[in-house]
Amino acid sequence: MGCILKCGGTLHSRVTVGAVLLAAGSGSRMGHRPKSLLELDGVPLIRQQLIALSGAGVDEVVVVLGHYADQIEETIKEFPVKLVRNPDPDAGQVSSLRLGLQSLSIKLDAVLIALADQPLINSQDIKDLIGAYKKRPQNTHVVQPTVDGLPGNPVMFSNEVREQILLGDTHMGCRQWQSANPSQVHPWTSTNSHYRTDVDTLEDIDALAEKTGHELQWPVRQR
Repeated sequence: MGCILKCGGTLHSRVTVGAVLLAAGSGSRMGHRPKSLLELDGVPLIRQQLIALSGAGVDEVVVVLGHYADQIEETIKEFPVKLVRNPDPDAGQVSSLRLGLQSLSIKLDAVLIALADQPLINSQDIKDLIGAYKKRPQNTHVVQPTVDGLPGNPVMFSNEVREQILLGDTHMGCRQWQSANPSQVHPWTSTNSHYRTDVDTLEDIDALAEKTGHELQWPVRQR
């Protein structure tokens, strides 16, 4: 908190950032397999996300598990992160998001919501997002990467937004908060396609390889 960073020609106090990494889904469109365990260059996607968050200097990470929790937990057991399990992951992503937000420390300046199925996100991408958050317009509380006019991920918002989401009903998540408070959302324009790249289906895996040359493989036990 006492550190001062120079960014964009002005001085900014250090932002204490907590991250929620969502990895509770069933992978129904992947043939009911854990897509966070897909490997890029032999490294599971969820490990790549944790490496990116750590490399970007994120202070605290909560990983929300649900389906395949035992398998995923075994894959990331040496990382210094907090693991929480959604007892009802089929209730939807909002339920996992809220569980993650509840599990973060109180003393944070901002929260970053990361998805475990974004294969190209790296530490520089996270650093750039944090930098955009620091330089966001006055009176905005959410920074959403926007590529070619389309929203991307991760998303970052103030601790105040976190508190408001948790005070809302059980259907209130980040997207619902943004819809209710559009003037407080900063659509940060970026040309970085990493923010728009995820894999939800088997066809997405093929499309990624064709477009970028990056080939995802299932771990041996999942093939």
